[in-house]
Amino acid sequence: MRAISPSLLAADFGNLQRECEMINASSAEYLHIDVMDGVFVPNSSFGLAVLEALRKKSGMFFDVHLMIMEPERYVEDFVKAGADIITVHIEACKDIEATIDKIHEMGVKAGLSIKPGTPVESLITYLDKVEMILMMSVEPGFGGQQFIPTTINKAIEIRNINQNITIEIDGGINAETAPLAVEAGVTVLVAGNYIFSAE
Repeated sequence: MRAISPSLLAADFGNLQRECEMINASSAEYLHIDVMDGVFVPNSSFGLAVLEALRKKSGMFFDVHLMIMEPERYVEDFVKAGADIITVHIEACKDIEATIDKIHEMGVKAGLSIKPGTPVESLITYLDKVEMILMMSVEPGFGGQQFIPTTINKAIEIRNINQNITIEIDGGINAETAPLAVEAGVTVLVAGNYIFSAE
């Protein structure tokens, strides 16, 4: 099964309720919510209050991507705010296994993400412990960047190792890059500007 996860980072921040309602009415199954702390990535974005407000307006599957340092400190808060899956960066965790366990203990799914320059080998130990792998196909922190083609090879590597895991890709996804990702074994496509800037 393939799924689209529109990235709220590309939405009109002044009209988030309207944008959320538009996605609610679409055939998308997920809503991708990027949380950035200005430390792990050079930008900041949504916090707990926004997530809580959106949860009241949407019954969609909240795909929460924590681009923050020491995400284990905030897992409980984001689950309470409405996350259905929490994805953390392998590069930002002090104890990856403990973070995964904490997410699962809170009753939601766990995902692991890697930046474009991080090798797939860093994920192998954890592929049987998480429900999803999120591959960044741009440098995390800002929307609207150009797709990094070598990400496709990583998707193929992961799919060859684990046939069942959900693979998500985020960054530069559009009508040209989406088919390449799907062919490589990606099952969830995060798209921001391509969706929210469309007529």
